[in-house]
Amino acid sequence: MAESMSAQDKLALIYENLHETLKEEIIEDVIVRQNRSLKIYWGTATTGRPHCGYFVPMVKLAHFLRAGCTIKILLADIHGFLDNLKAPLELVKYRAEYYRFVITSLLKSLNVPIDRLEVVLGSSYQLSAEYTMDLFRLCSVVSEHDSKKAGSEVVKQVANPMLSGMIYPLMQTLDEQYLDADVQFGGVDQRKIFTLATESLPKINYKERAHLMNPMVPGLAGGKMSASDPDSKVDLLDPPEVVEKKLKKAHCAPKEVEGNGIIGFVEFVLLSVEALKNGGKGRFVVERRKPEDGEPLVYEDIATLKADYEADKLTPQLLKPAITKALVNLLRPIQEEYQASAEWQDIANKAYPPRESKKKEKKVKDRGTKFPGSKGGVEAKPDGHVEGKAKDQVNLATDAEEAMDNLNIQQKPPHDIEELC
Repeated sequence: MAESMSAQDKLALIYENLHETLKEEIIEDVIVRQNRSLKIYWGTATTGRPHCGYFVPMVKLAHFLRAGCTIKILLADIHGFLDNLKAPLELVKYRAEYYRFVITSLLKSLNVPIDRLEVVLGSSYQLSAEYTMDLFRLCSVVSEHDSKKAGSEVVKQVANPMLSGMIYPLMQTLDEQYLDADVQFGGVDQRKIFTLATESLPKINYKERAHLMNPMVPGLAGGKMSASDPDSKVDLLDPPEVVEKKLKKAHCAPKEVEGNGIIGFVEFVLLSVEALKNGGKGRFVVERRKPEDGEPLVYEDIATLKADYEADKLTPQLLKPAITKALVNLLRPIQEEYQASAEWQDIANKAYPPRESKKKEKKVKDRGTKFPGSKGGVEAKPDGHVEGKAKDQVNLATDAEEAMDNLNIQQKPPHDIEELC
């Protein structure tokens, strides 16, 4: 397909649905003047389980491949560890393998040709002496302030940050050189890291690169969709009943389009995936709740859908079931492949070990050792006497007379009748 496309058609496909581009002249020089394949790198830190938001970059990778680009996917295992220990060191290797299975399955489900795609493990080159020395060189030209600022939208922010969070953006910068990329691709949340890379790589005598940025799709609860926040996303392996439950709870205010994650998912995933599968034209169908309500609503562009939503013609009650149905169908081939692969299932259990459910122990109230019936104290008998290790501490006597003496109770003579009168 790419062979029959003009340079302008390739550029149009590369820029389609992007939020922003930095240094477009680098991209256009490669495609128009040099007339060669554009080399793009996209990286993902192997932390939490990949979610449905991963369809967004996968669709763009499909566009790049159709435009004749060469893609390198970086499974950034060391980055996952550096990001506030989101990926414990003992699980890093397994999580990287899990991501490899997921990303491959995602691309296959979109019918994307992957002959010009290479998957690279970060630790395969980031531990070399040459890379480490370049990292030290980068540390000598980037301030603590600039590195911290660059990672502020990506690295988890805490009150007392570790140095590892400041190494993270430096390594992402250096990866552009070591993956021999013309362009780095990512979400718009990566913009500050991309800016750091543009400014700092020439300082250690490496060329600057271009950067392509996808828009961020809001999560189900509003805000950023995150692999480490289960309430913000639908997992790729969530069964249909879980998908339905999560989408029912999803934030989807009537008539509000801005910041609506449900509508964003239709725009950047469902319509885009359908367009890939159907030769460039997307289609999203919303069934009516009752047959007498009329024909289904059919959308081939997001502008019409947004207009209907703002006009309350399309309501959350209609939209959510339609998305649920479309998403379940989209996830089906991925989940079928997972169920058929014992190796993938084994890696999943090692990468994300199930949490052990701790039974809540019933707290026994400590009433001391001197109450009747205590194991370490005494036990009252029916006739009133007590037995046990501590019986001497509570026993008064063996008979009533002795008890009265011990209690210092003195017997008084009966009162004289005359005194009472």
